Amino acid sequence: MLRSSFTELHSGYRIYSVAALGKVPFQLNTNDFHFDTEIIIQFVIAGLVMIEKPIPTYYGDEICRVNGLKYALNVVRAVLKAKLQEIGLFYDPKFDCAPGKKAYYLPKLDYTSTHRRAVESVTPGSRVLDLGCAGCFVGEYLKQEKKCTVIGVDSEKPPGSAPLDGFIEHNLNAGLPDVSLNSYDYILMLDIIEHLSNPEKIIIELREALKFSPNAKLLASTGNIAFIILRMQLLLGQFNYGKRGILDLTHTRLFTFSSFRRLFEQNGFRILKTDGIPIPFPLAIGDNWVSRLFIFINKLLIYAWRSLFSYQIFLVASPYPSLEFLLQSAISASAEREATIVRPE
Repeated sequence: MLRSSFTELHSGYRIYSVAALGKVPFQLNTNDFHFDTEIIIQFVIAGLVMIEKPIPTYYGDEICRVNGLKYALNVVRAVLKAKLQEIGLFYDPKFDCAPGKKAYYLPKLDYTSTHRRAVESVTPGSRVLDLGCAGCFVGEYLKQEKKCTVIGVDSEKPPGSAPLDGFIEHNLNAGLPDVSLNSYDYILMLDIIEHLSNPEKIIIELREALKFSPNAKLLASTGNIAFIILRMQLLLGQFNYGKRGILDLTHTRLFTFSSFRRLFEQNGFRILKTDGIPIPFPLAIGDNWVSRLFIFINKLLIYAWRSLFSYQIFLVASPYPSLEFLLQSAISASAEREATIVRPE
C-alpha cells in the first residue's frame, strides 16, 4: 500500500538524520509503539531516502511489553489513513508532508469528468470566460482543439505563461472582475463555487452582467456532499476534510443536487441540464483498465441513483431574459415594424 519494498517494516534499530526529521511533523505522531511506523510513512510521503542494512539478530527470553495484535492493527490503521489521505477521503496533518510548492488541480480531460463534460458542451469557435481557471487546462484545450477564444480569471497566475488569449488576476471572493460579459458565449465555473465564501453574491452579479445575453450558457460544477461514501462516514460519526476531493480543506460551501440547482434557479437562471459525474479513479489509481472499469460501474450506479452515487455535479444554465432585455427587444421590434409600414399617400 505504501508502494515500498522494505523487507522489514518493524525493526527496532533505526538511525535518523536530524535534517530528515526536520522535514516531517514527527512531533504529531502517536505516543504508542507504532510511532516509528508513522515516521516511515512520513518519510515515504516526503520522498526521503531510506536504506536497509541487514544485521545479526538474537531474540532472547526478555519480557515483551508490546501487545502484538494491537500493534499490528495500529500499523494497518496508520497505513490506511495515509492511503485514504492520498486519494482525498481523509486528512491528518501528520501525513501532510509531501514535498513541493502549491499543487494546481490536475487536468481531467481523458475520461468522464467535469472537465470532459465542459469541453464537450462548448461549441467550436466560441468566446469563453473561464472563472477560476487554475492551471488553464480546460481553456488551453478549448483554444487548441475547438479554436475558441478563452480568457482566464484566477486569484493567482498559473506557472509559466498562460496558454490563453488573456488572463485576469482577480480574487472571485471580491466579486466578478471589471469586464463586460456581453460578448461571451460561455462562462465556466468548474469546481470553483465551493471555494467562495458567498456563492450567492457572485451568481447574482453574473445574472446582472448577463442581463442582455440570454443566450449565454453557464457551465458549473461542484462536489456532491450526498455522495455515498460521505453518507457512510457520517453514519459512523466521521466527517474528515482532506487535501483534495469533496471535503477539500479549502472548500467553504457544500452542495447536493437540489441545493446546487436552487443556487441558480433562485437567482435568475434556467437549468438546462444537470449530470452526475463519477469518481476520478484515474487520478487515484492511474489511467488504466481498472480505473476505466470502475468509472463504467460508477456510471451505471449513477444511472440507477444519481444523488447517491455521483461524486460531482455538472450543471448547464442560462439566464432568463431580463426586463431590460425584453423592453429593449420590444422597442427594437416596434421600430422595425414601423419602418416596414407602407403608408397611403
